[in-house]
Amino acid sequence: MAETLGKAAFLHHLGEVLAGIEADGLMKRERLIHGAQGAHVEMQGRRMLNLCANNYLGLADDPRLVAAAKAAMDEGGYGMASVRFICGTADAHRVLEQRIAGFLGMEDSILFAACFDANGGLFEPLLGPEDAVISDALNHASIIDGIRLCKAKRYRYANSDMADLEAQLKTARADGARFILIATDGVFSMDGYLAKLPEIKALADQYGAMVMVDDCHSTGFMGPKGQGTPAHHGLSVDILTGTLGKALGGALGGYIAGPQAVVDLLRQRARPYLFSNALPPAVVGAGLAALDIVEGADDLRAQLFENARYWRAGLEALGFTLLPGAHPIVPVMLGEAQLAQDMAAELGRLGVHVAGFFFPVVPKGQARIRTQMNARLTREDLDFALEAFAKAGRKLGVIQ
Repeated sequence: MAETLGKAAFLHHLGEVLAGIEADGLMKRERLIHGAQGAHVEMQGRRMLNLCANNYLGLADDPRLVAAAKAAMDEGGYGMASVRFICGTADAHRVLEQRIAGFLGMEDSILFAACFDANGGLFEPLLGPEDAVISDALNHASIIDGIRLCKAKRYRYANSDMADLEAQLKTARADGARFILIATDGVFSMDGYLAKLPEIKALADQYGAMVMVDDCHSTGFMGPKGQGTPAHHGLSVDILTGTLGKALGGALGGYIAGPQAVVDLLRQRARPYLFSNALPPAVVGAGLAALDIVEGADDLRAQLFENARYWRAGLEALGFTLLPGAHPIVPVMLGEAQLAQDMAAELGRLGVHVAGFFFPVVPKGQARIRTQMNARLTREDLDFALEAFAKAGRKLGVIQ
């Protein structure tokens, strides 16, 4: 009886929490897509223009990747049915890891089920209580969670505030840190801001620290051949994490790339690696094909950034408030969560698929619609979307 009452009370509590989320206008709802992810998607029988995918180069439905995935399954089967160190490693896993490392100019890399797992498993094996990790305040949740799992002393600096970073470096040194690792997103995904990697690297060198960059929203389309934000700035960092789930095909799979000793130790002690199934053959095969495509995709990268320029200029001309930048992430700032949801719903009625972002994903009072460009979007697509934003914005009083 007591067990039943305890469960009933617990479920009642959860219902109250959910009701509060709903009352605050913070409830997130999933919308079903029929068919492939692409510049256009089918939702509830309607063809929608898609402005909210991480599909930067438009490869998620690319026939070459689909064919590569099918061929990999024909040869390697459906799944590995094991973790890597027992009986789940295929030769293709090592081929992809070495290919990623070569692409990024690193000694080696190690695959994970997702970059969330990569970041979650990175810090604990490498850093002990004698060490320090200094993290940007706007870093991705996976970096935050990964740092929480390690025993190193934790320091945080205000987003892209180099004076604050230097102050934290001085404090960590004064506290006697053995090794210091600075952790930052290469691109802050809610804002489209690039990390100040040249300044970060200079400070790291000055204070004898190392630099780790999560480059999920950069790999494939920024820098020479799409090698990411360090290459974009013409420098190297110590550890790079990233994903196959955005510009590199849009499926799943993450990685850590860096010095051989780092990768070797992670193979021994990174828990998400040791206790998760190996990536399936289809993902590995398509990942290799995606890298082949990306290295020669200067045309797609040029189109992507031209689309971003045209889209940003169009929204500014209409009077929307944007965060500054040139990245394909273009946030349209709306302030309140309910307004962001209302705007997304109205745009949906007009045939444009977007998502509102609000607390806890972004701070309270900074709700937005994060639009994202795709190299496959045409000028006609963008003009259609601008007209829809104009109609929705005027209807809701966002613009005049």
